[in-house]
Amino acid sequence: MNLTQFNQSDGCDHFSCPERSVSPAVYILLYVCSAVVVLLTVCGNLLVIISVLHFKQLHTPTNMLLLSLAVSDFLVGAFVMPLMLIWTIESCWIFGRHFCISFWFIDGFLTIISIYNVALISVDRYLALSNPFLYMNRVSVRITAAVIVFDWYLVVAYNLTFMYFNGNFTISVMCPGECLFIVNEVWAAIDLVVLFIFPLSVIIILYTRVFVIAKKHATAIRELNNHTRPKTQKITSHSMKSERKAAKVLGILVSVFLVCLLPYFIYSFLGDAIELQTETIQEVVFLIYLNSTINPVIYALFYPWFRRSVKLIITLKIFKTDSALINVLS
Repeated sequence: MNLTQFNQSDGCDHFSCPERSVSPAVYILLYVCSAVVVLLTVCGNLLVIISVLHFKQLHTPTNMLLLSLAVSDFLVGAFVMPLMLIWTIESCWIFGRHFCISFWFIDGFLTIISIYNVALISVDRYLALSNPFLYMNRVSVRITAAVIVFDWYLVVAYNLTFMYFNGNFTISVMCPGECLFIVNEVWAAIDLVVLFIFPLSVIIILYTRVFVIAKKHATAIRELNNHTRPKTQKITSHSMKSERKAAKVLGILVSVFLVCLLPYFIYSFLGDAIELQTETIQEVVFLIYLNSTINPVIYALFYPWFRRSVKLIITLKIFKTDSALINVLS
């Protein structure tokens, strides 16, 4: 069983849903907490999007990948999280059949694009560290943007194909108010490779290489520091330190993403061996969504440029003339 897809009903109204076992106060608190999580996700990622788009200093290949990830995270917060939280709180899917199909199509698309965004970040860091001169000369913002656009189109095409060949949406009279869909075995295997085995292998292999290269760089920097060195060596040392720092921060981003993704794929592997409850499915899927909330926090903790950009955005200084040229890196 693939947890991103489902066997669904035609929806239900509040009268066919199970009664809530929580008090009105707890019920209201759940909705308030849910609203806070959604707002943090939407606003946090919107700040990342505005920062990278507005300030010219941030127009780098790596930041274009972060922008793509922030856009997918923003869409998760705006269109997927609210429906999932309402479904979880109400213990019932109340939006009907067509919204169910749309919900899981968008969910599948954003899940895949997030995974491939992180995979592209791994490729970017590997190229930057393994061959920095080639990276600076060949990898441009324009090329990175083209790769990102191609990636989004490819994922849309895959998801449409996947939904088309798994389009037998049968109404479940046994379980009204559910929004689940069973995938046939062939497409479940294809989806496992596309969604999990291939991108996760790329991420793990390349980041293992990144950390090996970063360790070699650290040794080289120490050796340079122990000798009197010309200006070119100082520049090389500074560049190596910068790339290592970027790799470290993005390594944290990738690690958090893998932690959020792991329960989902554990349940995917165990789906045929154990009987999964809807609540369990909702929990492991929502953990992936929660990664969209965490990512801006990582930027705020480890990227000084993001903190400076947020300050300029909140104080409305970005509306001043030539604000796009403000130095947010120093």
